[in-house]
Amino acid sequence: MHRTFLVSVAFVAGLTVMGCDTGPAVESGRADVESAEKKAAEQRERSEEAAELERRAANLESQWAEMQTKVKTRERTATAGLREEVEEDVRNARAAVADLKTTTQENWWERHERALERSVSDVQADVQRLTKQKTMPEPTEKAGSVGTAAGFAERRDAFVSRLRARLDAMEEQLDKTKAKGALETELQDTKARIDKLQEDLGELRSVSPDAWWDVSSERVGEYIERVEASIKRLDDNKTQTDKPRS
Repeated sequence: MHRTFLVSVAFVAGLTVMGCDTGPAVESGRADVESAEKKAAEQRERSEEAAELERRAANLESQWAEMQTKVKTRERTATAGLREEVEEDVRNARAAVADLKTTTQENWWERHERALERSVSDVQADVQRLTKQKTMPEPTEKAGSVGTAAGFAERRDAFVSRLRARLDAMEEQLDKTKAKGALETELQDTKARIDKLQEDLGELRSVSPDAWWDVSSERVGEYIERVEASIKRLDDNKTQTDKPRS
């Protein structure tokens, strides 16, 4: 009888030990499932956002075609530079969304750097055309370069400082430039783009790698918004026939 009692006690103790051993495993399994579900939900949200941006980018083409017809019908003329720039932006919008759809946490910063570098160079080309300068003066304060092996914060800060110095030099040149009519529209549009880039760079200085999707998708969304606004401004140079009669 004592033997039976000891066996029963040992059996119960064994079950207790097994229960203690399986507890953490169950919790770990539950955590893995919740993590996978969270990642799947985040991916669905990113896919839906990218699809919406793709729809808006495709809609730019119809807006562009409609505005071209309107400008021709009303005998209004936008400058050739503005027309070419908007037409190129409409084409690039689709490419920007396609690039976003393949952006990951590993490649987002390199892509973000390239996109901002391209935007600043595009603005610089407009500034040179508006100011009739073949070259832009060097920034008064040059930022040192940082290699790819540098930490994220160091590389980010060096990048921001370098681009802000370039934009500061452009602003200085535009402040000395006067224009009328359609060229004035371009001048104001260029100044607005520089202001927006300065604002974006200011916000970028405090961004962390965890915000990779928000930063990337916001950049593409704002690019599409800018193209939409540029299309609407194509007929700003109104002819005499557009003026109300007295």
